[in-house]
Amino acid sequence: MLIRDTLGRPIHDLRISVTDRCNFRCTYCMPREVYGRDFAFLPRSELLTFEEITRLARLFVALGVRKVRLTGGEPLLRRDLPKLVAMLSPLPDVEDITLTTNGSLLARQAQSLADAGLKRISVSLDSLDEQTFARMNDVGFPVSSVLEGIDAAQAAGLAPIKVNMVVRRGLNEQDVVPMARFFRERGQILRFIEYMDVGHTNGWRLDDVVPARQIVAAIDAEMPLVALPSTYPGEVADRWAYRDGSGEVGVIASVTQPFCRDCTRARLTADGQLYTCLFAAAGHDLRAPIRAGATDDELVQAISAVWGQRSDRYSELRSLATTRPLPVINVDPNRVEMSRIGG
Repeated sequence: MLIRDTLGRPIHDLRISVTDRCNFRCTYCMPREVYGRDFAFLPRSELLTFEEITRLARLFVALGVRKVRLTGGEPLLRRDLPKLVAMLSPLPDVEDITLTTNGSLLARQAQSLADAGLKRISVSLDSLDEQTFARMNDVGFPVSSVLEGIDAAQAAGLAPIKVNMVVRRGLNEQDVVPMARFFRERGQILRFIEYMDVGHTNGWRLDDVVPARQIVAAIDAEMPLVALPSTYPGEVADRWAYRDGSGEVGVIASVTQPFCRDCTRARLTADGQLYTCLFAAAGHDLRAPIRAGATDDELVQAISAVWGQRSDRYSELRSLATTRPLPVINVDPNRVEMSRIGG
C-alpha cells in the first residue's frame, strides 16, 4: 500500500530521532542560552522503545519507505544503539539504513554499528580550524576527535562517508574551500548545507546564509566542477563532480533553492511524534495509540491519514515571502526545534 500526499509526493525516507539530547551546543541547533544546565530533556519513559521504533518502521516501509536514517539530538548518546540497528536491518525492502552523528562517540562505536547492519554514516563537521569549530560546537570539542571517528567508520566499512558542513556567514564561510580540498584528498564526500531557519531559538537571519551558488563558485574557482544528475527522485543535495574525476561535493540549498515539491521525508521524534516537514509546528502522536494497544492496521490508517493530508512546502513559501536583506516571515513560536526532529 503506497501512499501520496496532496501534492502527489510519496513517502520514501523516514528519519528517526532516537534522543533529544546532545553533547554539543551548536549555535545553529542547540544554543547554550536555551539548552542550558536546567533544560528539561525527555525522560527515558517518554522515549519510544526499540521495539516500538522497529514496529513503526516496519509499518512505514509497508507504506513506501525505502531509506531509514537514525538521528537525534546525538543518536550515539542513546544506550545500546547497535541493538536498534540490528532490529531494523532485517526489514524487507529497506534499501539503506544510515545514521547522522556529530562524530564525538563514533570512534568507539563504528565497528559495533557496522556489525549490527548499519550501511552508511554522515558526520557533521563545520570547520577544520580548531578555534572556529570550538566556537560553533560551543563545548570545545576538537576537530581531531571527529576525524578519528570518521577514520574508524571508514575502517569499519561504513562507506561512502558523507561529511556535512553547515555554512554560516561570519563564522565559517572562509573554511569552504579548505574543507573541500581536505575531503577531496581523503576521497570522502563533503556536503555543504545552507544555514536554515529551523525552530525559533537559533536567531536565524537571511543575511547569515551563504547561498549555495557562492559555495559552488568558490570551489569551482580552484577545483573545477561539473554538475551531476540526481541519483533518485527527491534527493535533497545538488551534486557536483570534480572535473578531474577525483570525487564529488554536494550542496543542500533549502533556503535559496527550495525543493519542497520533491520532498519525500517523514520524521519521527524520540517520543513518537510524526512530523511531515522539517519546519512544522505540530506533530502527530503515534506513541499514545501504540501504548493504548492499537493494531498494525489502526496505526497504518493513522499514518496514512496524516500523510494523505500533507501539503507542506514551507521553504517554497518562505522563498516567495522573503525580501532582502531581511526575511518577511511569520515564525510560529511553537515550531519544532532541530534537536527534536533530527534534521
